[in-house]
Amino acid sequence: MRLHLFSASVAAVALGLAGSALADDDVTAWRLFVSDHEKPMVTVIDALDGDTLDTFTLKGPATLYRSETGETVFAVQGSAGEVSAIFTGIAFHDHGDHGDIDIDDPKLLDFSLSGGKPGHFVERQGKVAQWFDGEDTVRLFDEKAVLGGQSSFRAVNVTAPHHGVAVPYDDHAVVTIPNPEDASKRPIGARIVEGDGQQVGEDIPCPGLHGSAGSGNIHALACDTGLLLITQAGNTPEIRHLPYSPSLPEGSASTLIGGKGLQYFVGNYGADRIILVDPSATEAFRLVQLPTRRVHFAVDPIRARFAYVFTEDGQLHQVDILKGEITKSMRITDPYSMDGHWSDPRPRITVADDKIVVTDPLSSTLHLIDAVQFTQAGEIPLEGKPFNIVAVGGSGKMHGHGDDHGHHHAHDHGDSQISKGYFEDSQVQARALSDWAGDWQSVYPYLQDGTLDQVMAHKAESGDKSAEDYKAYYEIGYKTDVERITIEGDTVTFFRSGKPIEARYADDGLEILTYAKGNRGVRFIFKKIEGDADAPQFIQFSDHRIAPASADHYHLYWGNDRAALLKEVTNWPTYYPSSLDSKEIAEEMMAH
Repeated sequence: MRLHLFSASVAAVALGLAGSALADDDVTAWRLFVSDHEKPMVTVIDALDGDTLDTFTLKGPATLYRSETGETVFAVQGSAGEVSAIFTGIAFHDHGDHGDIDIDDPKLLDFSLSGGKPGHFVERQGKVAQWFDGEDTVRLFDEKAVLGGQSSFRAVNVTAPHHGVAVPYDDHAVVTIPNPEDASKRPIGARIVEGDGQQVGEDIPCPGLHGSAGSGNIHALACDTGLLLITQAGNTPEIRHLPYSPSLPEGSASTLIGGKGLQYFVGNYGADRIILVDPSATEAFRLVQLPTRRVHFAVDPIRARFAYVFTEDGQLHQVDILKGEITKSMRITDPYSMDGHWSDPRPRITVADDKIVVTDPLSSTLHLIDAVQFTQAGEIPLEGKPFNIVAVGGSGKMHGHGDDHGHHHAHDHGDSQISKGYFEDSQVQARALSDWAGDWQSVYPYLQDGTLDQVMAHKAESGDKSAEDYKAYYEIGYKTDVERITIEGDTVTFFRSGKPIEARYADDGLEILTYAKGNRGVRFIFKKIEGDADAPQFIQFSDHRIAPASADHYHLYWGNDRAALLKEVTNWPTYYPSSLDSKEIAEEMMAH
């Protein structure tokens, strides 16, 4: 049975009238990108149903960073001296009154940077600065160029190799200043440089500098004396120093994350405390005591007032930024001691839609927590030691072309354009009957008994027809007296009122059809070679795929006239696995 971990959050509206204009679909899509602590690999998971979409092999274990657009995830492989880029397959386009979403297959891009000890990665407004600790230059490049297949970059001198960071701006960058006495120690401050490396203005001292994050129009660098706050005035960045409050106990931050929706920063402040920073407040710093030592923390990009902290006792804590306190806590894993090596595998946190996701490398699991109720919401098993994790996704309009029945897919059956009926002939490949192997049930009885009324109502929310009109349409489309079909090897068995009709079928090719709206579909055809006389001479499958892949549902056309069947576009009996109950089928439909 297919487990729908996030199905309640999917806003995709499926299905429209064949041959007529389709309303735009509201689609929600989220993907998780998870690196392994030991293996050079990144796994891509559909966060809406827990399916693994792909796995990419790298040169070394990776720390992952997503771009602001969410179109790219960068994999920084420190031990291998390599930086790779992954196209997430999810892209958004702002049109003022609405945003469009495009969904495609994720893929490893033809991009790589090689160098000595790749470290801090910073992306700002599509500009990227990749630091290499073992080099005296920082590399600057554009996300758009990476997506376009370019590996070109601009190298800016940073005086000497050191463990530093750079923040990219349009024609400038803010870079750290190495310790002149010992470059292996933390930087002593920051300076602004132009694209050719020429310094602009004076150095800004900030000893022990380490850690950076952006929130709104401010980028912050943490150091022993406070934070350096970087803003942009015209074409040139400006830096000001925000000293720690005298009321704070002795300490400093060395790791920062920036708030989304609200402008704030969260930083570590000792092993068992975090600090909340509001740059605009009179009292900019607030301290939050944790029950045990901190393992990892993250902000909620959707529910802007919350951040989350995982502590070594296995607990996840919800921190209310406005109140400045822990408001909820729950135990998620076994304890993870902070004693030992700094790089030992320990949990990491991300947020995908209405779920908080926590990696658990020692139990090979991703834990899911309902972000609204703050209760456990399931698990996703993942082999190996899942470690670093980022989430990409959101909701938008998908301007529908549909396939032969107007289906749109919140998560793809492959390439999103293919699932919508736009592909080249060269992409179509023959498929074996085994792609549809299994025990299948008709959905027609569920339409008749009212189970699918919620699906029709869901469609009507964004469609161009009423729920009653959609139900009438599917009454024609789903109608059949074959309540069950089993497929094993080359044998297909049809069940009418419980009575089996059986025959063996052989491949009879495929046909590419063009529909009234200009999109296309593929029928995969099989011909009877022996069996019961009542078994149809031909069966034709359509499941929105054009190459070998196992079906999760399908539409089936059958009869004795091959050519006549190809003209049938109004009646398409639809089958889902018999292992699914009516509720699960309804959820499947609302998720597609």
